[in-house]
Amino acid sequence: MNNTQALTMHEDKKLPGDLAMWFFILAELTVFAIFFISFAVTEQLNSDMFNQGKAQLHPIAGLLNTLALITSSFFVALALNTVHQGHSKISVKWLITALVFAVLYLVVKMWEYQSLFRLGINLETNTFFTLYFLITAFHFLHVILGMIILSYITIRTYKGAYRDNISGFEAGASYWHMVDLLWIILFPLIYVI
Repeated sequence: MNNTQALTMHEDKKLPGDLAMWFFILAELTVFAIFFISFAVTEQLNSDMFNQGKAQLHPIAGLLNTLALITSSFFVALALNTVHQGHSKISVKWLITALVFAVLYLVVKMWEYQSLFRLGINLETNTFFTLYFLITAFHFLHVILGMIILSYITIRTYKGAYRDNISGFEAGASYWHMVDLLWIILFPLIYVI
């Protein structure tokens, strides 16, 4: 490989989507990093309270949500791959499947919240549950936003909008993968460790 080929290969590499989405993703990751650090530090200062709080959570619900979001991201990746190949109709099917798994996440999370509320546990119960509800509800809102983005992409894909330029599709897929990544960090932090 000569220098010209290496330079051409290097120039072809770029972030998927657009730069504005990556700035937004970076800002969101920063906010969640602050949440994660706050949770970890507070846990070190209140280990008994956090252990008791974690014992009242539903780890199976957390695992189901993890599997739902990972599966959803898998289908978004399949959709992106098929839209790259010019198969918009197949891509729409993958996106709808991804949205179904996202709905599963929402249903399980709402069930988990309701189960805690029935036990009299809420945002004001103690520091653990304050952080638990703030962090998971903030993530829940990001899932909803991600679903809106995926729905928009699905409609545009159905209408054939990504034949020439898939930057918007890539941007939406990148956001969805960020939402999934955040839950992959949240699950062990809050439910397991």
